[in-house]
Amino acid sequence: MKKFKPLVLLTSFLFVLTLLIPAILVLPFGDGKVSGKLGEDLSNKAPNSESANHSADSAVEVAVYRSSIGQIDNVPLEEYLVGVVAAEMPVEFKEEALKAQALTARTYIVKKMLSKDNIGVPEGAQVTDTQLHQVYLSEAQMRNNWGMEFESNYAKILSAVRATSGQILTYDGQAIDASFFSTSNGYTENSEDYWSNEMPYLRSVSSPWDKNSPKFNSVKEVSVKQFESALGVKVGASGTIGKIVERTTGKRVAKVDFNGKVLSGKEIREKLDLRSSDFDWERKGNSIVITTRGFGHGVGMSQYGANGMAADGKDYQEIVKHYYQGVEVTSADSMMAMITAQK
Repeated sequence: MKKFKPLVLLTSFLFVLTLLIPAILVLPFGDGKVSGKLGEDLSNKAPNSESANHSADSAVEVAVYRSSIGQIDNVPLEEYLVGVVAAEMPVEFKEEALKAQALTARTYIVKKMLSKDNIGVPEGAQVTDTQLHQVYLSEAQMRNNWGMEFESNYAKILSAVRATSGQILTYDGQAIDASFFSTSNGYTENSEDYWSNEMPYLRSVSSPWDKNSPKFNSVKEVSVKQFESALGVKVGASGTIGKIVERTTGKRVAKVDFNGKVLSGKEIREKLDLRSSDFDWERKGNSIVITTRGFGHGVGMSQYGANGMAADGKDYQEIVKHYYQGVEVTSADSMMAMITAQK
């Protein structure tokens, strides 16, 4: 009969012990039957902040007339705003500038939908995708424009839209005419200096950031014949071609006198297709060389000015409150409900 070695006995004992201990520990806590387990119910969890934020925009659709293909697309408001910001402001701009643009775009469309103003819009549509209203790009157009950068660019603009979700600009509790343009001449215009109506929030303010815009200065050359025909004036042989007799608060040309015929700066800008109504010119041989400062009508928010403010550390609310005097950033919930109820 063989004798067991002590080392073998010790090893066997330890092995059996490791098997018995877990069972001994479990016995006091149950009879071996499963009577419960860890449950999970997330139905009452706090909503994701981003989901909650953009829910206000998800309940409304915008009927957009797609001018290039002649059809009406019903687009969720959030998607519409992304398309407008993508079309109206360079995606390379600072995030706070993009937020300011998203806020003006939402304010515009909410006011438009509440007013039921369908002038210039085909039946069944609420806006076009052109400058008559707000330029809008579909996702397919954005993909085509941005190529490999589509995902990152789209995400950047979507973030700006959602950061301002459900917000609009109001004055005395009413949605404002949130007009905007590319580049000022260093100042914005009073509304009545370019349009007929005086708006208390569309006041001339300084905008020094625009001087860094690539669109701040431009030069256009037209023939003397074209100049005379467009404006209905005669240049003649005089060294002076018209005389500026009045400027606006925003330092643009208000009136030019051509030997008794007075034209407004706006008229001249439109008839000569100039970038701005802050201009001067000189004759060179058979041509008139016209220099302009700024790009756009000059009323409301300057986009390059907004980007300059953002670069200086200003947030979107500071930006819009600079360009729209006396306004508030308020919830559009009640107005959204009215729009939904109208359908």
